[in-house]
Amino acid sequence: MVKIKTDNLKVNFGKKDVLKGISIEIPEKSVVAIIGPSGCGKSTFLRSLNRMNDFVREVKIEGKVFLDGKNIYDSDVNVFELRKRVGMVFQKPNPFPKSIFENVAYGLRIHGIKDKKLIYQRVEESLKDANLWEEVKDKLFDSAFSLSGGQQQRLCTARALAVEPEVLLMDEPASALDPIATNRLEHLIEKLKEKYTIVIVTHNIQQAARVSDYTAFLFMGELVEFGRTELIFTAPANKRTEEYIMGKFS
Repeated sequence: MVKIKTDNLKVNFGKKDVLKGISIEIPEKSVVAIIGPSGCGKSTFLRSLNRMNDFVREVKIEGKVFLDGKNIYDSDVNVFELRKRVGMVFQKPNPFPKSIFENVAYGLRIHGIKDKKLIYQRVEESLKDANLWEEVKDKLFDSAFSLSGGQQQRLCTARALAVEPEVLLMDEPASALDPIATNRLEHLIEKLKEKYTIVIVTHNIQQAARVSDYTAFLFMGELVEFGRTELIFTAPANKRTEEYIMGKFS
C-alpha cells in the first residue's frame, strides 16, 4: 500500500529551481533512503513531505504530495495535525532545555493531553520504541543535556514518536554521531519500520544500503532513479546512479 505519493513536485526558492518535478511512491511501513550529492534537493524534498518548507521565504511549491490519498497542500489541510502525523528528526540532536521526561511529553502537552497517567505511559512507550528506556528510566527528570549525543538523538526520536505519527522523516540523523551511536540508530530504524513509514536522507551510501528497503537517487533537483535498494546498488538502471554509488562524484 502506498503511504506517500508525490506528483510532479517542484520547489523554487526565489529564482532557484531546487526540485524539478519529482514523482515517487513510498510504500507503507518501509524505509526509503534519499541519496545524492550535496545541494541536489534531498532535504528540500524531505521537508516537502510535512510542509516544513512553508517556513522558507520566497518559496514556491507546485505539484502534489499525497498522504493516504489526500493532497497535503490542499487549502483545507490542518498543517498542525499534518506534522503530528508526519514527524521529523533533524540532522543534529536538538533537545529542549527541559528534563528527559518533559522533552518527550512536550508534544503531548501542546496537543492538549492533560491525563498524567496517559502522558507517563506514552513517554515510557516512546522511550522504549527509541531504545532509550533502559538507559534513562532512573533519571527521567535529569536534564536532556546530560545525555550523550547519540542518546540525545534517540531522545529526539522518542519525542517525535510520542504523538504517534504515521510517518517519520529523518534528515541525516547520524551525521553528528560516532560509529557506535550510528550503529544503534540504524538498528533502531530497522525496528521502527514495523510501525512507521520512514524516509531518511543520508550522505552515507553504505548506510542507505544497510537500512533502506527502497532508494531514491536525486541529482540537481531531479529524480534520476528509484527502486528497491538491492537493485539500485547492484544493478542500477542509470549510469549516473552507478557513478555516484561507485564514488566517481559526490
